[in-house]
Amino acid sequence: MGAWRREAASVAEWIETKLDTKVTKETFAGSSDWASNYRYDTEAKKSVFVKVALGRDTTMFTGEQQGLDAMKHAAGEALTIPAVYGVEEIANRPGRSGSFIAMECLQLSRGGSQAELGRALALMHSAEPLHEEAKQGKFGFPVDNTIGGTPQPNPWTDDWIEFYKEHRLRHQARLAGNAELTKGVEKLCDKLESYFEGVQRPIKPATLHGDLWSGNISGVDGKPCIFDPASYYGHSEAEFGMSWCAGFGDAFYQAYFDVLPREEGFEKRAQIYKLYHYLNHYNLFGSSYYSSAASILSSLGCL
Repeated sequence: MGAWRREAASVAEWIETKLDTKVTKETFAGSSDWASNYRYDTEAKKSVFVKVALGRDTTMFTGEQQGLDAMKHAAGEALTIPAVYGVEEIANRPGRSGSFIAMECLQLSRGGSQAELGRALALMHSAEPLHEEAKQGKFGFPVDNTIGGTPQPNPWTDDWIEFYKEHRLRHQARLAGNAELTKGVEKLCDKLESYFEGVQRPIKPATLHGDLWSGNISGVDGKPCIFDPASYYGHSEAEFGMSWCAGFGDAFYQAYFDVLPREEGFEKRAQIYKLYHYLNHYNLFGSSYYSSAASILSSLGCL
């Protein structure tokens, strides 16, 4: 039996034990640079979506599980979030690591209007967080996770601006190892506080998806659905850092700001939040994203 067939059998056995039903079919459902996806159908007519990462321990998927749980708590009925059945190491791989996450397999389709998505996201951001530390006003997350394939540190931090400086901007700059980008990020960090003068204090930790682009947005039965998060508790505006490839239109923002009003200086902070993701794309995909990151730093007077 080939390596993957042994692993697939292990996953199927886990599903059968966990859900008390027999697996009837396994279907490959695509892949990314860091995981392969499968659908498992069962006799109980319940399908399970499984993401498998060979060569990785459970850290990445534990972060995803906790992110989905946090979003499901905060979103309530406003958004469809897949329920997670569990995260496990893959058996039958002596001397080699691997892990998987198993979750509800949703029937994705068009999911309502841009306005419905905007309102639902704002309701999630304004809801009470799941974790006690966030309820007390701290920023971070119970576990470190990943943004794409990049490690994302989430230590509990009292101050949002300090969290964003150290664990978002400087973290990505250190990974990039580019002298010009590092110099620009340091100049930005020196004056970051000034961009938040129009924000109501104290800044409240919002439950963030963390990597919200069009590929992680869909619908189920006419309701907006989001998945594949890089969640943490942060300033609600940080959610729009991936807006450059999310397709949000005027109706989305109008509905969002009807729930959480737009605050002075939003446009400049939007650039600062995009910078984190451009730096991450530079680290993941290479120098083609240098100009995007450098352009933002230049527009802010930091390069």
